[in-house]
Amino acid sequence: MASNDPGFAPMTIAEDPTKGGLSPSSIPSEEEEVPVAPDQFDPKYETSKWEIWAYYAYYIGNNGLTLFNFAPTAFQNLLDQAAGDAGTLHFAGRDRTINSIVLLSNGISFAIQVVLFLIIGSYAVIAYQTTLTFWTAAFPGLARNLPVLREKAEELTAGRISRDEYDFTDMMQRSRLSNMAFYIQSVGEIVILALIVGVLFRVNVNASQANNNWGLSVLIAFATGVWLLLAIPWFVIEKRRPGQALPSGMNM
Repeated sequence: MASNDPGFAPMTIAEDPTKGGLSPSSIPSEEEEVPVAPDQFDPKYETSKWEIWAYYAYYIGNNGLTLFNFAPTAFQNLLDQAAGDAGTLHFAGRDRTINSIVLLSNGISFAIQVVLFLIIGSYAVIAYQTTLTFWTAAFPGLARNLPVLREKAEELTAGRISRDEYDFTDMMQRSRLSNMAFYIQSVGEIVILALIVGVLFRVNVNASQANNNWGLSVLIAFATGVWLLLAIPWFVIEKRRPGQALPSGMNM
């Protein structure tokens, strides 16, 4: 006897509650932050070509020739002349060689910087390092306010490009400015060194010890003058861009 066919009860197809709607991932979050610096949309902070070239020129002058080359050379030259054939001088309580005096002087200089660091913090990085540190810190602001970055920032806000595309452009502009600065500084320093060779021949440093001493002094004055001349445009043209505000409850 054949059994009765139980059949199949009709099944209700569950509907997707999100069908025809917006998925959670497609709904923009109110807390999402647009990665744009606060000064990018203000035309008065836009980076100009003159400002960029003033930035490059500053680095040409800030080449370290005076502090790291000519000044130490002049110092050791004078010590050597004062020591004469003996080769030693009385320094810091006893007779020492010229090299020992130079090394101790460097050590004393660094010790002074350590004391200053404990008292006034990062400003203790004195002389050349200070000028170079604050110069280096300026280039991200220059890159961020370039016309091309402002255009990309507007496209990002309008949703026409992604955050990755914006960040890539930002990275490339920073790299371009940094690399161009190093390139132009190197070319400019070659020109300065060529002029220095001419100065040495003009002073005739090989004629006598006095001429050699005078030649080193002239080189220090010349390199310092070039530094000042090339640095002044940056201080005049640089735009003072406000930084981002610190979060509530935080300090430097």
